[in-house]
Amino acid sequence: MRFLTAGESHGPGLTIIVDGVPAGLALDGAAIDADLRRRQLGYGRGARQRIERDSARITGGVRQGRTTGAPVALWIENRDAVNWERVMSVTAVVEAPDAVTRLRPGHADLAGALKYGHEDVRDVIERASARETAARVAAGGIAKALLRAVGTDILSETVGIGDVTAIARFDRDAIETSEVRCADTGASARMVNAIAAARDAGDTLGGVTAVRASGVIAGLGSYAQWDRRLDGRIAQALMSIPSAKGVEFADAFDAAGDRGSLVHDPIERRGSGFGRPRNRAGGLEGGVTNGEDVLARVAFKPISTLMKPLPSVDLRTGDAAPAHVERSDVCIIPAAGVVAEAMLAFVLADALCAKFGEDTLADITAALGRYRERLKPIADR
Repeated sequence: MRFLTAGESHGPGLTIIVDGVPAGLALDGAAIDADLRRRQLGYGRGARQRIERDSARITGGVRQGRTTGAPVALWIENRDAVNWERVMSVTAVVEAPDAVTRLRPGHADLAGALKYGHEDVRDVIERASARETAARVAAGGIAKALLRAVGTDILSETVGIGDVTAIARFDRDAIETSEVRCADTGASARMVNAIAAARDAGDTLGGVTAVRASGVIAGLGSYAQWDRRLDGRIAQALMSIPSAKGVEFADAFDAAGDRGSLVHDPIERRGSGFGRPRNRAGGLEGGVTNGEDVLARVAFKPISTLMKPLPSVDLRTGDAAPAHVERSDVCIIPAAGVVAEAMLAFVLADALCAKFGEDTLADITAALGRYRERLKPIADR
C-alpha cells in the first residue's frame, strides 16, 4: 500500500490517492470523517478549525461500501478557500497578490525558497503547511479499516505539552473527553493552563504524543535488509509529520542508561503461543514485530509561527525584518497524535499486505489463519 497527496493549504482542497488497497474491505466514510474531526479538535487550535469541518468524499475505488481493488481516491474540500481565491488562483490574475518575503524561523520558508528558486515564499508555505496532514489522516483511515479487520487497533495519547508531562494510560474514553487528549485529568488541566499562558504571551508550545498499536501480528517487517526493518520505516513515517523532531520506541532513551538485564524482555509461554512480561522493546526486535504492542513516542517542536515574531530577514533584500505572521495554532499536540495514528497504521497495513498479499481481504484473512497456526510452539502444531 502507498498513498500520494496533492493540494495547498488555502487551495480548493486536498486530493488523496491510496494504491494497493485489497478488494472486499468494508469502508465507512463516517469513520474517516470522525478521525478528520479528531484532528481538528483540541485546546490550542486556531481560528481555522472553527471555519473548516473536514469531510472526505470517496470518489473512486469503492462500490456498494466495499473496496474494489482499484486505487481509492478521496477529496477533502477546503471550505476556507473562498477567502483565498485571488491569492491561490491557478491562472494569473491582473493584479498579482503581494509576495511573502519575510522568512519565518523554524519553518520551511528559507530552505524551500532556496531549493526551488521561489521569490514568493507563499509557494513554500502552502505545501509545507500542516494542512496536508488532513490528507494523511484520510489515507490512514483506510489503513485502520484494514487493520481492524485483522484485530489490530491504533490509539494515541498526549503525554507532554510544554513542561507538563503524564504517563500514557491509553484509556480511549478518557483521552477523547480531554481537551488535550490526555487521560490524566490533573495533567490535562495543567496542559490547558500552559497553552493558555503561551497564547497570552504570543508564544507557542510543543510536546510529546504516545502512539500504540495493539493486537499486532508477530512477524511483520524483516531483518534481512536495512530498508525493510519495520522500526526504521515507522520512525521515518512518524518523523515525516510536520514539527516532529524525535521518535523513540517504548522508553528507548531511558533504556539507553540501563543495564541489559533490565532492558531486554524475557520470553514466556502465553496460552498457545509466546509472550513477554514487559515490553521495553516497544513490540519490535530486529526490525520485526514480536507480537507485543507497538509503542512509540513522538516529540514535536513548538509551532514556528509566533504572534510576536522572531527577528529574521527579507528574502528579496536580505535586510533584517520581523518574521512573517501567518494565522496559526498555539499547540498542535492533540492533533499531532491523530496524525501519528494514521502514519503508524499505514506502515503496519503495508507490512501486513507485504506478508499476506494485497489482492483481497478474504485472501489475507485465510493466509493469516494458517500463519497463526504456525506461530504456535513446534510441539503444539
